[in-house]
Amino acid sequence: MAMAEQRNDKPGRPAQRERRGWLSRIAPGVRNFAKRDTPENLWVKCPDTGEMLYRPDLEAAMWVTPSGAHMRIGAKARLDYTFDEAKYERLATPVVQEDPLNFPDDKSYGDRLRAARKATGEQDAMAIGYGHILGQPAMVVVQDFAFMGGSLGMAAGETFVAAAKEAVKRDVPLVIFTAAGGARMQEGALSLMQMARTTLALNEVKAAGLPYIVVLTDPTTGGVTASYAMLGDVHLAEPNATIGFSGRRVIEQTIRETLPPGFQRSEFLVEHGMIDQVVTRSEIPAKLASILKTLMMGRERLSAA
Repeated sequence: MAMAEQRNDKPGRPAQRERRGWLSRIAPGVRNFAKRDTPENLWVKCPDTGEMLYRPDLEAAMWVTPSGAHMRIGAKARLDYTFDEAKYERLATPVVQEDPLNFPDDKSYGDRLRAARKATGEQDAMAIGYGHILGQPAMVVVQDFAFMGGSLGMAAGETFVAAAKEAVKRDVPLVIFTAAGGARMQEGALSLMQMARTTLALNEVKAAGLPYIVVLTDPTTGGVTASYAMLGDVHLAEPNATIGFSGRRVIEQTIRETLPPGFQRSEFLVEHGMIDQVVTRSEIPAKLASILKTLMMGRERLSAA
């Protein structure tokens, strides 16, 4: 004990040395930043060029990189960018039975849902907002690819049906931003049934004489493309978005031919008449407002009469 005390009491050697980082040693007065002081994901890599982009600048540019790449965004950001002054009414997502098939997997379906909800802040892959787009009232549905690949399941199907019914009730157009990898495999045939259910819901919108506008974003594939994504009165798309049913490699292996460059990209599909126009993210609200105003013009005259 005495020997230990003698060692600790040696001149110039304090009993407990203050721990300092390298920065404070070479530059007195400048403190080290703890990990908690540094925001996470402050820099984001451009998917086209690999350039590191400052996150606040990217957010101010609506997540469009200097190279023109339109990065994927969540439901809240999409609704904020679409509606006037980011003001809108958020409609609740319908509650459905979770994991109706008790789907076996290396991770339970319930755990996957909880993880997706925590990561995105959304209840499921679809969200609904009602507001005005440059003064034009509209019901807007957004698919979030970050939520299990934007997959179409019972909850997403119910959300779409609810949005369609609410559009008819409020006598306003229906707009959807699609982003999906297809149907949700954890729900089996129940997810495939949503293709028919959403189509029937759209029939009610069209029977009411209301416009249905589709904005295709990256990626829109599978059963979503085979249903409500291709049933719009007008189809817009963001630049260079992947749009199709099966993947390029699957198609090439099936037909044993090499597909042309740009196949299943927005610009290619405009050239071949599958969609109407490619529109940059910042110009989408103005384009939607113009289309909605034109398509609702006759209806407004009838209402005034």
